[in-house]
Amino acid sequence: MEKLKVFACSSSAEKFTDEICEYLKIEKGKINRMKFKNDNNFVQILESVRDQDIFLVQTTEPPVNERIMELLITIDAVKRASAKRITVVLPYYMYARSDKKDQPRIPVTAKLFANLIEAAGADRVLTCDLHNNAIQAYFNINCDVLTGQSLLQKYFDSKNIDNKVVVATDAGSSKKAYKYAKHFGCPIALVDKRRDGNDDRAIATSVIGEIKGKNALVFDDEVDTAGSIMETAEVIKNFGANKVYVGCTHGVLSGPAIERIQNSEVEELVMTSTIPLPKEKQIDKITVVSISELFGEAIKRIHEETSIGELFETN
Repeated sequence: MEKLKVFACSSSAEKFTDEICEYLKIEKGKINRMKFKNDNNFVQILESVRDQDIFLVQTTEPPVNERIMELLITIDAVKRASAKRITVVLPYYMYARSDKKDQPRIPVTAKLFANLIEAAGADRVLTCDLHNNAIQAYFNINCDVLTGQSLLQKYFDSKNIDNKVVVATDAGSSKKAYKYAKHFGCPIALVDKRRDGNDDRAIATSVIGEIKGKNALVFDDEVDTAGSIMETAEVIKNFGANKVYVGCTHGVLSGPAIERIQNSEVEELVMTSTIPLPKEKQIDKITVVSISELFGEAIKRIHEETSIGELFETN
């Protein structure tokens, strides 16, 4: 494709960028990244980007704050090299969970991050399954949000699981659960969790809907420490479900997540590749479905200025 170049902002984004470029049948952009002895980052673009349509890919792998600086510095380098348009590709939007001021004297970091991306010189953002859809409105530039729903649906379709029921983790997730249930043509159930004050653990639970003897599918946007989702799986099993499967777009898997998943009632956790899964976190219970081709197709359509609306649609 003419005047289209895709760069990886960090070593952690190389694999995802390689997969995008393989889909687009183009060479990955050449870039030099280094850190001075004073801990300052340095970026140099090793080829002309003048009047080019540039896509900068940055994935989330610790240290997260380092990834943000790498991204901002790369945006500035490309902007100063006279790129025609700069699109930031964030498979997982950093600081997405800090999206509102729900406590006294705290920041809204999701908004701050949006401001930083704009201030650095980006013209557009491409991301996936935001923690809160309102984050899209934090930008004064175009922000396109893909979804991993269709990929998760295709994966579970291929498993030919019978006697399914989609279980919503709480009332807030019932709308998303209904969409999955409609696709699979199966019933929906809801876990009602009661908590005591600030206690993270549910002290009383019930399930609305019939799940006894059924294979339960539970979906969420992300799994972080896995405490809530594994607790939900335990409740579902206690109410007589046969097997429990979990699907999510973003596998953050921080802290005790891997140990919790390994020791849980979950048969399989299926996640997309928006966040790199390091080797030490790769266990038999976790399956990763690549989402890079979806991003590649979105990049192609943005570059060609054709509609990407149908990529958001799921059956």
